[in-house]
Amino acid sequence: MKLIDNYDGLLLDLDGVVYRGKQPIRDAIETIGKLQSKMPIGYVTNNASRTQSQIAEQLRGYGIELDPEQVISSAMAGAEMLSEKVSGKVLVIGGDGLKEAVSKHGFEVVDSADDAPDAVIQGFSPDIGWKDLAEASYAINNGALWLATNQDWTIPLERGIAPGNGTLVSAVHTAVGHLPEFAGKPARKIFDTAKNQLGIKKPLFIGDRVDTDILGANNAEIDSALVFTGVATGKEAISATKENRPTYLIESVAEVLDKYKAPKKTKYGYKVGGAQVELLGNKVRLINSGSRIDVLRAACSVVWGSETAIYGLDVQKDLYWE
Repeated sequence: MKLIDNYDGLLLDLDGVVYRGKQPIRDAIETIGKLQSKMPIGYVTNNASRTQSQIAEQLRGYGIELDPEQVISSAMAGAEMLSEKVSGKVLVIGGDGLKEAVSKHGFEVVDSADDAPDAVIQGFSPDIGWKDLAEASYAINNGALWLATNQDWTIPLERGIAPGNGTLVSAVHTAVGHLPEFAGKPARKIFDTAKNQLGIKKPLFIGDRVDTDILGANNAEIDSALVFTGVATGKEAISATKENRPTYLIESVAEVLDKYKAPKKTKYGYKVGGAQVELLGNKVRLINSGSRIDVLRAACSVVWGSETAIYGLDVQKDLYWE
């Protein structure tokens, strides 16, 4: 049985899973092509600055067939969260994607605290400046509800790592003295929105970050797979805390079309395929080698199953990559 056969839908993070920067990840594109006529596929992103249509157009450029409604952004989740809490006017601090999502939910979008908004929703946009953050602060201090699309501290851009929405939220937090509710990963809301949008009950979610993607899936109580085509490393996986551990470890999205090789318990550790890793005292050691991913799966099972925290273990470096 293929791994994906256990699920009624597939949810995918974008950067690091479907593409890297502007370059498609070929294995992922080919796998999506094989699955898109067989089950619902959703694209779950914390990007709130672009509209669903803009993101869908980028994916179509890679050869993926999809409707904009298959894109589930933190802007959508945030607007849906707003509709559950308030009505009326909303001060939107963010890009076109966030403004469009809020408008679709019937809110009047305003741009000043003087308009007495009922809520403020904040998302990332490179055009946000001090005046925008000040307006948000004035409105929140006057009693407006405050939501944010996500708390990502950084965003990867072609020139390098840049400050993300979390840094802008932090600036407002300093002025108002409390934090907002969040809609995007790792919060549960975006996953619930995705399931409702696609009409699925048991999806598999694939991401490349343990602190947002995998933690978010765990918060939403859905199974997850960590891929290594983006930012995640073997060291991050083996060091993951209980809250950040995925259901599966796979090299790329393509492996959902294969039977998953689950770790099998041995007397002192675990084995996967030809790879075997054992816990000998406080030493985690490679007994028999195998493929990179099989070694990591066995090693993670040993470390995660140990009663000793990883900083108390002597982990052989051959078990993971950085």
